[in-house]
Amino acid sequence: MPTSTTLNQSLLCWFSEQQRDLPWRHTYEPYQVWISEIMLQQTQMDRVTVFFRRWMDAFPDLATLANSSEQSVLKSWEGLGYYSRARNILKCAKVLLKEHQGKIPASRKQLLALPGIGPYTAGAIASIAYNRDVPVVDANIERIFARLLNIDLIPGTPEAKKLFWKKAGELLPRGEARNFNQALMELGALVCRPKNPNCPICPVAEHCLALKYDIIQERPTAKKSKTVIPIDMATGILHHNGLLFIQQRLADDVWGSLWEFPGGRIKKNEQPEQTVIREFLEETELRVEVESKITTTIHHYTRYKVTLHCYLVKLAQSGNAPVLHAAQDFSWLPFEDLRNFAFPAGHRKLINFIKASGFNFHQPSCKPD
Repeated sequence: MPTSTTLNQSLLCWFSEQQRDLPWRHTYEPYQVWISEIMLQQTQMDRVTVFFRRWMDAFPDLATLANSSEQSVLKSWEGLGYYSRARNILKCAKVLLKEHQGKIPASRKQLLALPGIGPYTAGAIASIAYNRDVPVVDANIERIFARLLNIDLIPGTPEAKKLFWKKAGELLPRGEARNFNQALMELGALVCRPKNPNCPICPVAEHCLALKYDIIQERPTAKKSKTVIPIDMATGILHHNGLLFIQQRLADDVWGSLWEFPGGRIKKNEQPEQTVIREFLEETELRVEVESKITTTIHHYTRYKVTLHCYLVKLAQSGNAPVLHAAQDFSWLPFEDLRNFAFPAGHRKLINFIKASGFNFHQPSCKPD
């Protein structure tokens, strides 16, 4: 175990000199800390700062957020993925406004009772926003401790979680939680990186057992690699009289309440064009014909690699209104209005492709019902 006093002093001094200028660090306002921490989960810092500023422009305070619509929240979250987090933020804001007079509590116990706030986020808010003596453990900190203390455990296992949280509490200097916890996160992001850690400039290198034993690349102990699951899908952009058809996913579905173009998985021995026609009929009872291929996009999420074949389609027969079987709502609108709706990443990538390519939608003579 490193000498905690000297280790802490070295780390805090380094953070004081090397910390990045981040917008939520200007005031450590609890609302801003909360939003930034949710955004930072599995998203790189440089991207988060852009989304954070966009969010604060739309929802500058908790009361504004609590009184906003789910669609406006999802739209502001678009591009970050994991949309359940955005819905939980909105739920949490409403609870805070109703039960906590619009204030975010400093107590870790009270924070854990709120929607979408787990042990890490509760610890981050309590320590960073309020400087409470509460430890935090994220992937960066697990990696640092695995190397610093030469811990031969696979991160994420119950045994590893228990030990990492215990060590975080033991090393935490009283009265310095805000700076110490951020210093650990910053060290993991800038110096003690997953690959090619910059050990020569590490402020706690003299305390690092993995460096001492020359096993930096073996810590943390590697997890078994997960198999990437390929998924082939097809979707169609239905155009009619210059308007495009979109539908809103069911609230309890994957990417719940986001908007999309109808489509689905390609079945065995089925061509993508056939999938589009079948999915439109199953989901909307609309009969369509494929006009042309637009593009193919590839999107990765969790363990999946999704290949999405995208087609331009038209109605095979007019006069029928959509009957929804896999969505809660639909809309016909011009292409430029798509920017006002929140879409899953794959469909947003398709929209961006169409915009960049200057794709021209025809002007059929019929009007949608």
